[in-house]
Amino acid sequence: MFPKSKSGKFGTFALCFLTGALAGVLAAGPALAADDGEDDELVEYEGRVVAKEGLVLRTGPSTEYSAIGMKEYGAVVGITCRVNGQRVKGNPVWFRLSDASYVWSSTRDIVNDGEDPRWC
Repeated sequence: MFPKSKSGKFGTFALCFLTGALAGVLAAGPALAADDGEDDELVEYEGRVVAKEGLVLRTGPSTEYSAIGMKEYGAVVGITCRVNGQRVKGNPVWFRLSDASYVWSSTRDIVNDGEDPRWC
């Protein structure tokens, strides 16, 4: 038989606490390792929806991609960058929003609050 532990309930509590702490460190490790400072270069820009009918959010920079939502007139959107995609009304520029959706950009539909977003 094994000798009875002298630590009793405190030892069990300490073991559970340390196990939980170790699990937390292991879970956060990859996220911390991925934060290598590259995100510091990604500036989020802002734009305001000026299209009276709003803007359709899509999964990619084309009307062929699925519509996943709408942004209403006056909504402020976070813009990560801009990308060339399908031409709409002669304009191929689409914005990639901070939520990873895409929206076609036109000065008639969305206005940047500041400088133009960088290219993706």
